[in-house]
Amino acid sequence: MSTDTICAIATAQGGAIGIIRVSGPEAVSITGSIFKPTGSRPLDKQDAYKITFGRIYDGDEVVDEVLVSLFRAPHSYTGEDCTEIACHGSPYILQQVLQLLIGKGCRMAEPGEYTRRAFMNGKMDLSQAEAVADLIASTSAATHRLAMNQMRGGFSKELAGLRDKLLHFTSMIELELDFSEEDVKFADRSALKALAGEIERVITRLAHSFSVGNAIKNGVPVAIIGETNAGKSTLLNVLLNEEKAIVSDIHGTTRDVIEDTVNIGGVTFRFIDTAGIRDTKDTIESLGIERTFRKLDQAEIVLWMVDSSRASSQIAQLSPRILPRCAGKRLIVVFNKCDLINTEEQTSLSALLKDFPEESTAHIFLSARRHTNTDKLQQMLVDAARLPSVTQNDIIVTNVRHYEALTKALDAIRRVQDGLASQISGDFLSQDIRECIFYISDIAGEVTNDMVLRNIFKNFCIGK
Repeated sequence: MSTDTICAIATAQGGAIGIIRVSGPEAVSITGSIFKPTGSRPLDKQDAYKITFGRIYDGDEVVDEVLVSLFRAPHSYTGEDCTEIACHGSPYILQQVLQLLIGKGCRMAEPGEYTRRAFMNGKMDLSQAEAVADLIASTSAATHRLAMNQMRGGFSKELAGLRDKLLHFTSMIELELDFSEEDVKFADRSALKALAGEIERVITRLAHSFSVGNAIKNGVPVAIIGETNAGKSTLLNVLLNEEKAIVSDIHGTTRDVIEDTVNIGGVTFRFIDTAGIRDTKDTIESLGIERTFRKLDQAEIVLWMVDSSRASSQIAQLSPRILPRCAGKRLIVVFNKCDLINTEEQTSLSALLKDFPEESTAHIFLSARRHTNTDKLQQMLVDAARLPSVTQNDIIVTNVRHYEALTKALDAIRRVQDGLASQISGDFLSQDIRECIFYISDIAGEVTNDMVLRNIFKNFCIGK
């Protein structure tokens, strides 16, 4: 339990109601010192988990009429005594109440301090605490479901089961070491081999799920590339439904990378508008083109914008530079300005793609300026993303810290498998097993130091 009492505004600005959260050993007494219920019982005599109506006073002056919710340790979000003051959402009122609380002994909470206290007080493990931030930041049904599953402990329970089995075996192996002179074996090597195989499969599945989880959480990266004036910025603005990028007939207008995310059909996409590819002596534009190819390498889906009126030359010139970088990606060739060509010309342009990889290439004719077929392009993007449907029971890794720990645990358990195959001594096996346990436990925060905790919680919002 912490020795100090903290306070912070827990709601976004601009709402009709604002909530101030107070947590710590003096939460009830400090809140009660500025709050007078309408009844005769003071706040510290009120029943827990009830809401009390009353007024906040600054001396004899009424600041606001409020509702105070009372939570007693350990049955609260933080595991400490807590109050939540629901007052009117005026920034002036909220600041006045905060100043009164601070004047009575509270201090302002740090980012994520409420959730950090919940973790420190055993209300949740670290992966569940991180899921709180993901839940707040969720922008789609899929990200919401994944965060809810992790916050409810689905990920932690699966890892805990693996860890407990490993702990049993390493204790048996270390017991053998105590009786090394008698040459006895307490740990069944065939059972350990089967367990190591099971753990290797589970960790591999979880680690491989990160690519899907990262796409769901941060958006599927889509690079919009092509020559100058092919309509890349116009298409970006259409997809985002806002004037994000400057559109001009002047070649080389976009000289840097422009990124933004949008939800299409339940899938979050991170669109990247890049500098037009052409030969240029302009130093700044050349740097932009270099960044274009770097973003192309990072993308999972590539939208290659082609000016339909100049398609033959553009495809001939850029194919040698673009196609090798699209290996393993989904490529959609977008013939823009289709209003300038007829159906017969569209057929001949489609034939230009006969040598492109058929299984990973699609194409479409559209007019970004007139919004022709842009709805069809959006559906093509959803199909190209190939993200699985997600339920609250699915365990998919979305956190890079968890992914790094899993890859290290995977290396360790594979060393255990190699050691068993080579029949190495128990002390070496035990060391590798303990390393695997360490990285599995690190995900739940069982071996995490203060520096790691500060780095995790610094990105939380104040009030959570």
